Amino acid sequence: MAVSSLAGVFLALVGAFETDAAPIVSRLVYWVGLCLVGALLAAIASAWIGRVGAVKARPCLFGALVALAVTPPITVLVWLIGQLRFHGSMGPRLLTVYLPPVLIIAMAVRSVNALAQAKHLEARTLTRGAAPRLLDRLSPGLRDAEVFAVEAEDHYLRLHTSLGQHLILMRFRDALTELDTIEGAQTHRSWWVAKSAVQGAQRRDGRATLEIKGGSRAPVSRAYARALRKAGWY
Repeated sequence: MAVSSLAGVFLALVGAFETDAAPIVSRLVYWVGLCLVGALLAAIASAWIGRVGAVKARPCLFGALVALAVTPPITVLVWLIGQLRFHGSMGPRLLTVYLPPVLIIAMAVRSVNALAQAKHLEARTLTRGAAPRLLDRLSPGLRDAEVFAVEAEDHYLRLHTSLGQHLILMRFRDALTELDTIEGAQTHRSWWVAKSAVQGAQRRDGRATLEIKGGSRAPVSRAYARALRKAGWY
C-alpha cells in the first residue's frame, strides 16, 4: 500500500495521462486512490496466482502474472474516470492507448514491492528476547520449549520444538506475527525456521533443504533462497 501510494503521488506530480492541467489536489486524490485500488486488486490476484506453487517459486514469473492480471481493470478505470473527470470524453480508442503504459506502471510497482520484500527478509535480524507468544497456545508444561520451526499442514500448524512436535489450530500467517522475538525467516510458503535451529544445508537439483535441530528438514523454495543465502543462512 505504501509503494502504491508513492506511485500515485509521483503520477499526480508529473500529471500522467494528460492530467497536468487539473489542480494538484484533484490529481493527488485521483492517482493515489487509483493506485490503492490497484494494490487491492494486486493482493487479490497474488492470493489466487500464489496457489500455484510452481509459479510462486519463480518471483519474476509470479510478478509478471500479477501485473498482467491487474492491468485490464486498471486500464478501464483510467479510461473511464480519467476521461470523464479530466477530459469530458470517452473515446474507445484510448483504451488501447492506455494499456501499454498502465502495464509498465504495474510492472514497475510490482518490482519495487518485490525488492522491498526481499530487503525486509535480508534485514530481519530480531533480538532473542522473551518467549514467543505462540508458545502460550501450548499446554503450560510445553511453554519453556525452544521453537525450531513451524510447518503449515492444511488448517493446522506443526510446531517443531526442543520438547517434540505439537499440532495447533492456527493460520500460518497469524503464527508468524507471534514469533517476533525469535530471529528467523520464512523459507517456504508453508515453513518458518529459527536461524539458531539450522544445523546444516543440503542442495540437490538446484534446491536447498535446511537441516534443523530435532532431525527435521525444512525446504527452501526459490522465492526465498536468494535472500536467505545473502543473509548467511547457508
